[in-house]
Amino acid sequence: MKNNRSKSVSRIIKLVLSFFPVLLPLIVVMIILNAILGALPSIFQQNVIAILQEAWENGWTWEVTQPLVTKVVAILAIIYIVALIISFIYNQLIAVFTQGVLQKLRNRVFTHMQTLPIRYFDTHQHGDIMSYYTNDIEAMRQMISQSFPQLLISLITVLTILVIMFYYSIPMALVIILGACVTITVTKKLGGLSAKYFVLQQKATGNTEGVIEEMVNGQKVIKVFNHQAEAEEAFNKANDELYQASNTANRYSNILMPVLNNINYLIYVFVAVAGGIFIQNQIPNISISGLPFSIAVVVPFLGMSRQFAGAIQQISPQINSIVMGLAGAERIFDLLDQEPEVDHGVVELVNATEKDGTLKETSEKTELWAWKYPHEDGTVTLTKVAGDVRFANVDFAYNPEKVILHDITLYGKPGQKIAFVGATGAGKTTITNLINRFYDLADGKIRYDGININKIKKSSLRKSLGIVLQDTVLFTGTVMDNIRYGRLDATDEECIAAAKLAGADGFIRHLPQGYQTMLNGDGSNLSQGQCQLLAISRAAVADPPVMIMDEATSSIDTRTEQIVQTGMDRLMNGRTVFVIAHRLSTVKNSNVIIVLDHGRIIERGTHEELLEQKGQYYQLYTGAFELE
Repeated sequence: MKNNRSKSVSRIIKLVLSFFPVLLPLIVVMIILNAILGALPSIFQQNVIAILQEAWENGWTWEVTQPLVTKVVAILAIIYIVALIISFIYNQLIAVFTQGVLQKLRNRVFTHMQTLPIRYFDTHQHGDIMSYYTNDIEAMRQMISQSFPQLLISLITVLTILVIMFYYSIPMALVIILGACVTITVTKKLGGLSAKYFVLQQKATGNTEGVIEEMVNGQKVIKVFNHQAEAEEAFNKANDELYQASNTANRYSNILMPVLNNINYLIYVFVAVAGGIFIQNQIPNISISGLPFSIAVVVPFLGMSRQFAGAIQQISPQINSIVMGLAGAERIFDLLDQEPEVDHGVVELVNATEKDGTLKETSEKTELWAWKYPHEDGTVTLTKVAGDVRFANVDFAYNPEKVILHDITLYGKPGQKIAFVGATGAGKTTITNLINRFYDLADGKIRYDGININKIKKSSLRKSLGIVLQDTVLFTGTVMDNIRYGRLDATDEECIAAAKLAGADGFIRHLPQGYQTMLNGDGSNLSQGQCQLLAISRAAVADPPVMIMDEATSSIDTRTEQIVQTGMDRLMNGRTVFVIAHRLSTVKNSNVIIVLDHGRIIERGTHEELLEQKGQYYQLYTGAFELE
């Protein structure tokens, strides 16, 4: 654990230095200067007392004493003013520094998150991922803006006062150090227990937010199945774990400060008693200054003992906060250490023109797309994007111990409609995920226009695919913005044409502001069928050569389905289309229907051919399978 924290501190320093290579050292220098200046008044207190003691012993008048005292006080006032100016400047700089670091860190975390594979989001709670941007970042903010600076100030103050104390009296300094050892021991014991549970608190917070996110998203399901009690029980369990960790951490933390305060009072008493004994018994003073034990030496030590103990006492709460910040930093670094999605592809999707049968790349948008394939010998070939997708002996497993797809071989020729049917868990969606390269194969090959898809850049591959998922995802923005999400450079006219093609134009024009109607992020101000129509419009405006329809009409009523099916047929025309559907009426006109069962292809053929075979498709279509 300590090694992890040391690594986290080192990484944080390197990270913030990379963000602000000049500002951070400047702030550190100003903090050190401010801490040293804050510890100097004890020297001037000793000087004033020494002057007054000498004046009393020699019978000086106030007229003689005043200039000497005034000079010392004036210098002290200048030091206070300088310290005040430095404190003001570094507090302003640290505000800029902290917010700048957090902004850049959030950007880096979010940017890195965009590079992670789909597998990461499938295996982590979304609420826990959100916690990186809230609790963990906030813990780091507290650590960077307050705890680290205060810890540095306390450490410099302690070192400065130690030097001053040893200069004036080593025996008195040892009395204070002995008391400080007691303080440090208590701090280490109680602070260590507190830190342990603050780390658990940070983890429990992320888990609790994950549970909350699931419950909020699943409210309809919870209410439909009357699972309010179970949901409350799951939340209470996570909340109780958070409570126990937080309660224990704060209990130890709250006990620590009163204990330390009382220890500091005892140290003050011991210093006063020890000083009185040294003066009364005229014990020789061992010091660098050579001054004997006197009021001028002992009285400043009383102030220094409080300042010294106070600085050590300030270290404890900062350590707790730093531990929480480091726990948040470890979680953030864990995210940043996640391996990004691997992409060794070299083939790019480009716009092209064709003249006399020869393809030529162009930077302008055209109706023709081509694969740009750079070969090892330095030559580059262009291949027209046709939409020919072929699987050859493909095996796949999300978990190596459990194979999902077994020896899948199929092809989709340009312009064909290939439908996948089968029970839930048969592997239908998994096949489409492999086409997108959301996951990589365990064995076999997938070729796209004769090119192994592993050689195609993922961004280019996915740009050539249009996808309509069963669960529609809309973003906060206008209807036009959500349609244009399919192709950001699409004009308003192209977006409207896509909506007409999908059959969405009619309901959009009846919305309060038509295409400029603002949508909520979850599409709650639209029906589920309307959301699905917008998703189809989004795919239409992308105008890809290959379409994937994953239960695209599952959320649409029968009447709307007829409208959508007409639009989809127009959208599918001339494209290779992979369709997943439980409604077999939507796949009857497919060129080939593939029946899957437990990751294996058990039947394939046209609608009529499969009915003649009277196999599982026949049972599904006639309802016999369900009756069994």
